[in-house]
Amino acid sequence: MPSRRRFVFGAAPAFLQGSRRRRPNLLFLIADDHAAYVMGSDGNRLAQTPNLDRLAARGRQFLNHYTNSPVCTPARQSLLTGRMPHSAGVTVLRTPLSTAEPTLAKQLKQAGYQTAVFGKMHFNRPGEPGLHGFDHAITEDVVARAWQRDVRPAPLPEGVETQKLPWRPFQVPAREWLNARTLPYPRRDEEMKGTYIARQAMGYLEENRDRQFALWVSLMEPHSPFDFPLEDRGAFDPAAFAPPAVGSEDGGQVPLIFRDLTTKEKQGITAAYYTSARFMDRNFGRVLDKLRALGLEENTLVVYTADHGYDLGHHGRFEKHCGYDQAMRVPLIMSLPGRIAAGRERGFTEHVDVAPTITDLLDAPRLPVTHGRSLRGKPARKHVVSEYLENEEVFVRTERWKLMYCSGRRRRTDGYETDNPTPGRAVRLFDLKSDPGEFRNVAGANERVVEELEQVALARFRSTHPEAEKEPSQAGREDVLDFYVRPRDDVKPG
Repeated sequence: MPSRRRFVFGAAPAFLQGSRRRRPNLLFLIADDHAAYVMGSDGNRLAQTPNLDRLAARGRQFLNHYTNSPVCTPARQSLLTGRMPHSAGVTVLRTPLSTAEPTLAKQLKQAGYQTAVFGKMHFNRPGEPGLHGFDHAITEDVVARAWQRDVRPAPLPEGVETQKLPWRPFQVPAREWLNARTLPYPRRDEEMKGTYIARQAMGYLEENRDRQFALWVSLMEPHSPFDFPLEDRGAFDPAAFAPPAVGSEDGGQVPLIFRDLTTKEKQGITAAYYTSARFMDRNFGRVLDKLRALGLEENTLVVYTADHGYDLGHHGRFEKHCGYDQAMRVPLIMSLPGRIAAGRERGFTEHVDVAPTITDLLDAPRLPVTHGRSLRGKPARKHVVSEYLENEEVFVRTERWKLMYCSGRRRRTDGYETDNPTPGRAVRLFDLKSDPGEFRNVAGANERVVEELEQVALARFRSTHPEAEKEPSQAGREDVLDFYVRPRDDVKPG
């Protein structure tokens, strides 16, 4: 089991004991699809993430941090609400979070913070002042219009091939929308949307340097098609990346759209992802450098994470939408000089722990309901629970075991269909001690472990689900799991 020692945070500052020192500011950095294993500070010698590595060195890096859902919208709303996706009413990609829901931004605004977000948040509704507690909600739609208005690209150099626009996922072969040729976006660094978002965030820091602020900066990278500017082409040699092995039990589970990718194409996709992560790191570095230049670094809580991870050929996949560790384990770094001890933490943490930790560290009002707990002074979790209700799945991970439970009843609509769209119930158990790659299903030989982990999943559902009182009373354990893993986002008002 994970270490039971307590996470190392400094003592709480005496904000309310006559001190004139302000609460710390908050700078919340979030990337899209950034897997924890693609970081230099995670031990990856190929990854080029020097700015995030420096942040990790001066802060606390949580090496076993897991998303509560391996898909964008549910994961992001868990971060914002501190609740499991099914409780927040957001379990599938297109569902908007209800504007009535409590959020971290609302709690910080109540505590007197100026709140703003620049970039991708997957709110699935237009950005407008006050949305979900953000005074300035410069989200995807607002950013896109402003970027197109403000940035005029220069002519491209002759002879340089770039990505074909617009991006058309699932409408063209996967090799095209996954950028298997490792092509740059047809713009220079200073003209890229990610750079534009970073500049807007830097301007906000400048304008609010004397105010108490909570600023979210959310970049689209390294989400497919793994955008990067002209200057970064050739940053990685695709041949340096060996495609991961595909296990003997993986075949029927590999989505059809990935079946015809060649080894060379898989290498190119991976190189494009690493290049996009490099570009993402550079833009976050610009924001961090601005924070330092303004003298705000010492009194700002900096948090870095991602919505979820990404499979780069693991189990034949180039996506998230599954329970393998590459898709579920994400970066989490927290830095607050003098109050968070620098170091590396190996205990399990979840996205739902992030919001209560922030309100605790900033002495802000707690969220009225949260399914996580502050990481300050708390022992490590024994397990993590995540869900992908688009495919009616729930995952439980301990130090030794990984359970993947799927009802097999729902024909998925996310584009990742397999040979048998509704195969029926599947229970998979992996012994991570002897099989860290999650290749051999040992559920049949470990029925007691399966039962224990299914009970862990049921306990999480029963304590958090808005329809728990409707649980069928005479059903068997796995029938009850089937009841809970069904997506029903319409239970919550929009």
